[in-house]
Amino acid sequence: MTSLDDLPIRDDLRGRTPYGAPQKAVPVALNVNENTHPIPEAVAHDIVARVAASILTLNRYPDREFTALREAFAAYLGHGLGAANIWAANGSNEVLQHLLQAFGGPGRSALGFAPTYSMYALLAAGTGTEWIAAARDDDFELSPETAVAAVREHDPDLVLLCAPNNPTGTPLDLDTIRAVADAARGIVIVDEAYFEFADPGTPSALALLEGRPRLVVSRTMSKAFAFAGARVGYLAGDPATIDALRLVRLPYHLSALTQAAALGALAHSGEMLAMVDEIRGQRERIVVDLARLGFAPHRSGSNFVLFGGVDDPHAVFEALLARGILIRELGIPGHLRVTAGTEAETTAFLEAIAVFAPNAEREHTRDHEQTSGPGTDGGAPTSTENRIDA
Repeated sequence: MTSLDDLPIRDDLRGRTPYGAPQKAVPVALNVNENTHPIPEAVAHDIVARVAASILTLNRYPDREFTALREAFAAYLGHGLGAANIWAANGSNEVLQHLLQAFGGPGRSALGFAPTYSMYALLAAGTGTEWIAAARDDDFELSPETAVAAVREHDPDLVLLCAPNNPTGTPLDLDTIRAVADAARGIVIVDEAYFEFADPGTPSALALLEGRPRLVVSRTMSKAFAFAGARVGYLAGDPATIDALRLVRLPYHLSALTQAAALGALAHSGEMLAMVDEIRGQRERIVVDLARLGFAPHRSGSNFVLFGGVDDPHAVFEALLARGILIRELGIPGHLRVTAGTEAETTAFLEAIAVFAPNAEREHTRDHEQTSGPGTDGGAPTSTENRIDA
């Protein structure tokens, strides 16, 4: 059978692993940070009607400039933005790819702060851009001093700032973004894929765009809008940056169906985002309950929680999967990540993870010592590994 080694692929792609997260049919899927709430039925009917109307003209190419959609995104974002400031593509990943195609490439570099979204490095590789992973501060934070020092050391052509950061959930304040934007000579991309889940009143990097033509802010409809299957991402930036992206995009890259569906969702943005408060509530519930159980949840401004204190992440991941609960194993030692879902999904996760909690182990040991004595079978406390296999 032919393998990749037998094909004349680029040398810099050999040995690389494609992006991937487990796709399994389970009752509780909390691994890829989807909005697990369904689209409101009335909104769904309007979106279907818009898509159905667009089918009547599928014999023609769609609006190559997707003008109505750009106008709708500008209205949604506010901050004095107009259609000339907006770009869109098939998910924020394609938006980021366009940026790397236009401003990266062979002989150029992109800087990020690890751990961060794994697609950044893959998109850099796909465009022949050198990927540089700088270190974060303790607890996955990123201060202006740390970020600017990395920019000055590496002098990258692009800087990618994930705000809040994926996979850690760490919020990123405007002071750090402003410092990086002012220190970098290249394009600075602020990826706000999870911004709608931030605490109310949190300022967006959109407030920094004026007077900074090399700063762009990307967003997605996949998360808060519960539109992951539609694949719609977008960015805001200087009109000159938008012109640069036209040089690398494929012709008619946004289908008429995609444009119609996105316009329908944006027309009902209030209803589409109505579940965000509930998701925030479930996120905070996860943080509080995990801490009570003895885990170490990190602060999060997103719809997911990264938590440490896991003795054997892979074993716990597999044990939860066996119970029909899918979360994310990231390769960060001692950590796992879980999406904040519906109340019922969150309850199922918290009940399942409690079995493997550090505090549960201590309680088990204390109870065992209290019941063991002369004439009893006082064996060793059950290990985490044994509990996982049970």
